[in-house]
Amino acid sequence: MQIYGKRVAFERLQNYDHSIKKIYLSDKFNDREIMELIKERHIPVKMLKNNKLDNICNGLHQGIILEVEDFKTYSLEEIVPNINKDNPLIVMLDHLEDPHNFGAIIRSCEAFGVDAIIIPNDRSVKITSTVVKTSVGTIEKVPIINVTNLNNAIKKLKNYGYWIIGTDMEGTDYTTIDYRTKVVIIIGNEGRGIGRLVSENCDYIAKIPMKGTVNSLNASVAAGIFLAEIIKSRG
Repeated sequence: MQIYGKRVAFERLQNYDHSIKKIYLSDKFNDREIMELIKERHIPVKMLKNNKLDNICNGLHQGIILEVEDFKTYSLEEIVPNINKDNPLIVMLDHLEDPHNFGAIIRSCEAFGVDAIIIPNDRSVKITSTVVKTSVGTIEKVPIINVTNLNNAIKKLKNYGYWIIGTDMEGTDYTTIDYRTKVVIIIGNEGRGIGRLVSENCDYIAKIPMKGTVNSLNASVAAGIFLAEIIKSRG
């Protein structure tokens, strides 16, 4: 896959694990810090005119495009038992579809110290160039867990001692819940919200009270609000 942009490139180069196959650079690229990292890593570079880079990539590449191996995802068993802290925090995405939402949620998760993100294998947004770019490179710092079935994953998480909190427009005021335990927060699909079976398997359904005429929030905005409240309530 291709990833692009200075911040994304910098994060991948800093965490270099031989997964970068080739780098395309604008002949006017002059970020010395990135250039030094490329030199240290001995990665093949191809210099191109900006218009040639535009043909390779549809996004805002900022003069640098990396050809990389697909991002590694994990199983639930690889990550969850090895989270070594008192009150772990996991975000589960119930069939999210918009790559920009996914990328923005990853960024919020990294900012608020989330320990892992869980996504389903099917009918869900994948890790694409847009997701990586929107995450501003933070995807390098938050493990992504891929599962076949969200409800089975929820049952396993409960066995590990997690409380499962779904998000919806109807439910308990999100500020009244005690988050000082192992928590999984579930963010639903942009249009349908969280699925019926997923909802039934939750310990709580939490809502963000609204004061205006809008009765719902963008998925990534809602995720950020919930995460901020969880961190605040934990002190």
